Amino acid sequence: MPQRFLLTTFFILFLVSTIFGQTTTPASGIKGTIKTKKGEPLPFAAIVVKGTSISTISNEEGKYLLNLKPGYYDVIFQYLGFKTGQKGFTVENKMETFDLTMEEQALSLGEVRIGSRDEDPAYTIMRRAIAKSRYHLLQVDSYVAKAYTKSSIVVTDLPMEFLYKKELKEIEKESNFKKGVPILNESVSEVTFKQPNSYKQRVIAARNSQDKGFANPNAYLLTSFYQPEVVKAVSPLSPRAFAYYKFEYQGAFRENGIEVNKIKVTPRSYGEGVYRGTIHIIEDEWSIYSLDLQTVNTGFTIDIKQVYSPVQGVWMPVNQQFHVQGGIYGLKGKGDFVISQSFSNIKINPTFKPDIVVVDDKKQKEEAKKIKLTGREIKSQKLEDVVGKQKEFSAKNLRKMMKEYEKQDLKAKEEKGEDVDLNFTRNDSTQVDSMASMRSTAFWDSIRTVPLTVAEVKSYTRLDSIIVVNEGTQEQRDSLKVSKSDTTRNGKRRSGNDFIGGVLTGHSFRLGKKSPWRLDYVSPLFGAQVNTVEGLVLNGGGLKLRYRGGNPKNDQEGVQLSSSGIKRFSVRQGQEWSFNALTRYSFARERLMPILGIDYGWKRSIINVSVGQTVSQFNSENPMHPLLNTFTTLFLERNFIKIYEKNIIRMDFKTNRENEHFELKANIEYALRSPLQNLNKTNSYRWIDWKRREFTSNIPMNAEVADENVNPTYEMPKHQALTLGVSAAYKPWQKYKTKSGKTSFYDDDSPKFTINYRKGFKDAFGSEVDFDFVQIGVQHGFETGVRSKLSYKLAAGKFLNDKAVFFPDYQHFAGNRFFFQLGDPVGTFRMLDYYRYSTANQFFEAHVLSEFRKFLLTQITWFRVLGIKENFFLHYLATPASDNYTELGYGLDVGIRFPFRVEVVNSFEGFKYKNTVFRIGTTMNFNLGKN
Repeated sequence: MPQRFLLTTFFILFLVSTIFGQTTTPASGIKGTIKTKKGEPLPFAAIVVKGTSISTISNEEGKYLLNLKPGYYDVIFQYLGFKTGQKGFTVENKMETFDLTMEEQALSLGEVRIGSRDEDPAYTIMRRAIAKSRYHLLQVDSYVAKAYTKSSIVVTDLPMEFLYKKELKEIEKESNFKKGVPILNESVSEVTFKQPNSYKQRVIAARNSQDKGFANPNAYLLTSFYQPEVVKAVSPLSPRAFAYYKFEYQGAFRENGIEVNKIKVTPRSYGEGVYRGTIHIIEDEWSIYSLDLQTVNTGFTIDIKQVYSPVQGVWMPVNQQFHVQGGIYGLKGKGDFVISQSFSNIKINPTFKPDIVVVDDKKQKEEAKKIKLTGREIKSQKLEDVVGKQKEFSAKNLRKMMKEYEKQDLKAKEEKGEDVDLNFTRNDSTQVDSMASMRSTAFWDSIRTVPLTVAEVKSYTRLDSIIVVNEGTQEQRDSLKVSKSDTTRNGKRRSGNDFIGGVLTGHSFRLGKKSPWRLDYVSPLFGAQVNTVEGLVLNGGGLKLRYRGGNPKNDQEGVQLSSSGIKRFSVRQGQEWSFNALTRYSFARERLMPILGIDYGWKRSIINVSVGQTVSQFNSENPMHPLLNTFTTLFLERNFIKIYEKNIIRMDFKTNRENEHFELKANIEYALRSPLQNLNKTNSYRWIDWKRREFTSNIPMNAEVADENVNPTYEMPKHQALTLGVSAAYKPWQKYKTKSGKTSFYDDDSPKFTINYRKGFKDAFGSEVDFDFVQIGVQHGFETGVRSKLSYKLAAGKFLNDKAVFFPDYQHFAGNRFFFQLGDPVGTFRMLDYYRYSTANQFFEAHVLSEFRKFLLTQITWFRVLGIKENFFLHYLATPASDNYTELGYGLDVGIRFPFRVEVVNSFEGFKYKNTVFRIGTTMNFNLGKN
């Protein structure tokens, strides 16, 4: 009885709200349908009220709606490729219907003649437009705009749908997701822009067809094609455009007193990173009138359309459309994203006057020579002074002036203490109104500037029906009775199994509600591994007691993605202490090895002290991860890891400033080092018996310490070692940004210079080592074109003193014997033995990786459309015993959404061919951690 009463109440309220919405006094304005002469609808046409900031766009069915107060208005109708229409309306207290049939725009070639030797006139137009692109980009200092955005995404095909038909039906019952039904998102925002890159969005209303209680504001995608790159693709107005595009003049038309040139944009090689289509450029102003461009990205085709209108004398994008279609891994779909903007409070930079004349240096050589403006004058004068003196500029001088203006502007901002961003990365912030997701249907009908299509109305109606059916059920009411104290983080009830799960996976305990102390139990299962020395090992289990002082809200942490890999960063504003008690247990050796540690962190520095017993790879950089070694041991009968035991007292210091100009690391360690042997029954640790294989000794083979033909191994004796290590890195041209007085640095293409020093102290506390080692290096990566990059690493080092160098202190290299490559794709050898050429003498190594968007196979368009890149790489090592070891390789980046690479590699010794292997790897450096 209560359930039926509740459902009836919900249904009556729904009907009342629907009837109330329908009986609301209709708004005044105009509405209608925009079609071609053939009766076909024109979707997303721009409708602008002349002399105001009021605008809208038509929907996919060509229908539009424009709410206007009573009065007289001149309304302009724009659509790409069609004549602009204009009509006057006297609006009364009602909605007037006006259907428009638009005519295709006729183009005139005028007096243009293109002979076999003549340059296409499109090039002189584009040279001027490119020269003035930065001018247009910086012309508007700030503005406030009201933006209506709508996205509609439809899933058209699901991979192997027959396997989960029942699950899909349940999802359809509980939510509004269904194949073929649009997933809608709408938002109305107030956007505030300020040069050079600040976008603040206040979401007034947000609605989507999945969940009425979820405010999901759409990202405000204001893409400016005056920028050199748009969505990682070269803009046709980029200074590099002529290297990537061919342009063709297709005619011009005159409209409302301006002449507009239509230019066809054809990429020299289509694929990811470039656009194709058309762009309309206004004569004399050389600004964008409209554009219709297409590109591809990871299997999807993206169409971008923009329509500009004059606002306070500046042409601004009032209508933007993004249409995406394609598929990935069997999932196919399409999506439409439209933005209608009404600009207000525009502040124009007085320096950028719209009436300057741009002279083409190539086409108008004589006129360009008459313009007297030297490089010294450009640097010594302010841009506003130069513009005030003369109106004509050559395209070359204008580009130089804009660069100098931006330098002067940045310098002035730094002097004033204002925010600065040398990388010009967009700074977006979003604030959602508390009522954004609670707006009524009547509110949306009054504020929505783009009418919904029939399919979109059905999608919202379907959601309303689901809510009426689902809300108020006994199950939902019961779920609301569960208190927060009885739930886990995801809102589910806790059970007795949670204790067992905590033992297996670990758990964290806060010692008091507001206590800065936290106790973590670390499960040893995550460190489980198998090797031929220790058998089954549980590593890293134990307890961590952490203390964090200061205000954690001021801390900064996250993940940075770069060409060199995935980096986690953490910047502590207060103090942090950590007390660790961890263990390593070998079942075969029946050996428990504890290690105690104390970490102290402040601001961007950290000190670690550790005491205990553990095992380590001879190369402390861990070239082979224990989990991968576990796999090769059990399944491939390959034991790549070579380890030794050590009792240690160690202190580490580092500055946690990975992306700043300067880094510093230091460590001092006292260790008792002991060799280890394989277990007697190593065969019991293989699950597959490969008849032609057997496990190798745990003693590394090295060409310097033993005769490779007689005795290829040399066992390290037990010894004591006191060692010191110091390393520093410097990036001289590191880009940065300053915000609210705080400076942060980018992981950009600045060269990184490094110097390392290691020393072994003889006779100190019984230490038996005696050596001095110095290494210098440089690494750099820079773009050589769209989706193309050249990266290199060079390093050289020498033992200045080598009186007593034990194997762990040798200079080791990033080798690899596994078919899967996980290390740094630039600095990791693909087939070098881990320890064969480790040296106690001197070395030089070089690594070069060149990534090509277009090279051999990618000459074929199909490869570029799929986003495949080609790579060529070189690895070289010179030591006294390596005989100029060299690797040459070729690879294909074939991953979509995941960085996946297939490689073929050839090795050479003494510049003679030795071997060929195939490797599978990633384009990123995944740091899987220590032993």
